[in-house]
Amino acid sequence: MSDMIKGNEAIAEAAIRAGARLYAGYPITPSTEIMEYMSWRMEEVGGTFIQAESEIAGINMIIGGAACGVRSITASSGPGISLKQEGMTTLSDEQLPAVVVNTVRYGNGIGTLLSAQCDYHRETRGGGNGDYRCIVLCPDSIQEAVDLTVLAFDLAEKYRMVSVLMTEGALAQMMEPAVMPEMRETKRFPWGFDGKYTNKKIGIFERNSLTEAVELNEKYRSVKENEQRWESGYLEDAEYVFVSYGLPGRSTIGAVEELRKEGWKVGFIRPIIAWPFPEKAFMEVNPEVKGFVTVEANATGQMVEDVALTVKKILEKNVPVYCNPHVYGVPAIGSIKKDFHRLVSGEIKEVY
Repeated sequence: MSDMIKGNEAIAEAAIRAGARLYAGYPITPSTEIMEYMSWRMEEVGGTFIQAESEIAGINMIIGGAACGVRSITASSGPGISLKQEGMTTLSDEQLPAVVVNTVRYGNGIGTLLSAQCDYHRETRGGGNGDYRCIVLCPDSIQEAVDLTVLAFDLAEKYRMVSVLMTEGALAQMMEPAVMPEMRETKRFPWGFDGKYTNKKIGIFERNSLTEAVELNEKYRSVKENEQRWESGYLEDAEYVFVSYGLPGRSTIGAVEELRKEGWKVGFIRPIIAWPFPEKAFMEVNPEVKGFVTVEANATGQMVEDVALTVKKILEKNVPVYCNPHVYGVPAIGSIKKDFHRLVSGEIKEVY
């Protein structure tokens, strides 16, 4: 049976039920309810909650928990996630699994408190120094956020890497019905520190640059092959394909449904995992497609670059790729439709 629950609290409860037993972090709007929920819920299940003195301290505590084989999670937003990047590179370097929730808010610098999707580049490229990627999961509903939280832990451990649950301020603060997963039995993983001299168990690679590069690339090839996830519709006859994720993805699907009722041959691809990008979805597109349109909650367009690269790779011909950015917030169905009509009339020009 589903119950009404707030997005942040649903993510926190799903993490507990997935076996998370360490939360360390620092409060920041609009992610703070995750931390507040964990402050009492972790104690109930015998886990550890720590309000760190800073975002940097919080991610370093996550490194410690992950190194001991404990399912560990932290959450933040905007500049808080920026401050965590050094710790995320260390987790990646040592091949330690962890889950990082980024409740995206808009803006450069310290930013604003407005819901947005302006962190796409950072999360999908590996945001800190070094040579790594994170698995990036992008829910479009509270139920999907619950499901992807559990999946984030499973994928992090399967590949020994960081999973980023990239949500949005609006999803964090809204309420919807959701069904929670069953409580999992917790376990510590055998490669973790156990109080003895076991540090050779930490990290997959020996420090040999050639071996490290080969094995790292093989792991990422495996992730790309096996973990692409998306939702799509009406691709077989689409003349224009919309690509959008998260809450804007929901609005986009609504716009596609209405446009099709009006006689337009349009379809959609909604990435559920942003990295690896769902290239396989583009193989299903009508070969006579006239253009692709990204709908993004940012000012400049970011995912549009991945769409353009994928179109060039998969379709092997020059198909226009357009971008329809909405500076912040969740674009309305009417706005997406209006912009589409401007596009087909020639007012909006292709980006690639």
